[in-house]
Amino acid sequence: MVRVTATSDDIEKAADVLRAGGLVALPTETVYGLAANAEDPVAVSRIFQAKGRPPSHPLIVHIAAAEHLDDWVEAVPPAARLLAEHFWPGPLTLVLRRGPRVPLEATGGLEMVAVRVPDHPVARELLRAFGGGVTAPSANRFGSVSPTTASDVRAELGDAVDCVLDGGPCEVGVESTIVDATADTPTILRPGGVTREDLEAVLGYPLTVPSTSGVRVPGQHPSHYAPRARVVLVAPEEVVAESAAAQERGHRVGVFLPPSFAGAPVRAHAVVALPASMAAYARGLYGYLRELDQQGCDLIVASLPPQEGLGLAIANRLRRAAGPRSTV
Repeated sequence: MVRVTATSDDIEKAADVLRAGGLVALPTETVYGLAANAEDPVAVSRIFQAKGRPPSHPLIVHIAAAEHLDDWVEAVPPAARLLAEHFWPGPLTLVLRRGPRVPLEATGGLEMVAVRVPDHPVARELLRAFGGGVTAPSANRFGSVSPTTASDVRAELGDAVDCVLDGGPCEVGVESTIVDATADTPTILRPGGVTREDLEAVLGYPLTVPSTSGVRVPGQHPSHYAPRARVVLVAPEEVVAESAAAQERGHRVGVFLPPSFAGAPVRAHAVVALPASMAAYARGLYGYLRELDQQGCDLIVASLPPQEGLGLAIANRLRRAAGPRSTV
C-alpha cells in the first residue's frame, strides 16, 4: 500500500491511482472516504469488496464543484439547485435522478444517485486533478465506526487501500446530511453535518425526517457506525446507575458521561466526558467509540443528546450503533 501525504505531487499520484482503477482513501470534512472512479464499474466493485459492503447499498458520488452537477444527473429541481448553491461545498448530499454517466453498480441498481461536493481542500484538489467524479463511502468495514483520521483508515482497511491521503482530522466528524430532492418537497433521509434548521431556513418551509424510507441511501442499515462493544442507550439521568449495574454484572463498561453530570462519580472501566458543544461532540463521536473499543470495553452506556441542530445527527448515529447486530 502506498502511503502519501497531501502535497500537490502526492495528490497527482493519487489521481493516477484512480485512473488505473485503484482505491484512494481521501479526507473530507465529514469522515474519510474510500474513493474509486465513479464511471468505472470494476473499480466501484472493489469498494464493495474492500468494505464487505452489500452491492445493493448505494454509494455517494463526489464531484469537484456544484457547476458539474448536471453532468451526473438527469434533472435538477429548483429546490435542489437552491440547496446546492447554499451548501456546496459542504456536508450535504442530494439524491436525484441518475444520469447516463453513473453506472448502476454505484447506485445499488437504483435509477437515483446521491451526489455531493466535499468541503476539504485535499478532496477537492484530488477531484480537480482526477478530472471526474468518485464514489466514496466511508473508508471502513461495512457497519463499523467511520474513520476520522488517516490512521483510522490504515488500521481498519490496511492493504485493501492502494493509497491513503492524510488531510488531518475531519472537521465535522459525522457523515453528510442526505436529502431526497426528487420530489417537489425535499425529505431528509439521513441527518448529518448540515442541520435540518439550516435547510429549512433556506427553503422556507419545514422538512420531515422519516424513520424509514423507500429510498435506499447510505447509513440506513439497522446496525451501523457500530464499535465492537455493544452500545446501550438510556436516559441521561440513568447513565451513572446503568453503568454501575452493568459493571456489577461483569461487563467492562465504557460510559459517555453527559455534560450535565460532569464530575459525578462513575463506576466504569472507562469514561468519556462529553463536551457541551454539539459541534465538538459530533467531531469527536467516532473517536470516542474507537477509544472505548481500544480500552477493551465490551459495553458502552450512552444517552441521546437533544435532537436539534447537530444533536439530531448524533442521535441517529448512536441509535444505529446500538442497533441489532447480525448473527451471521
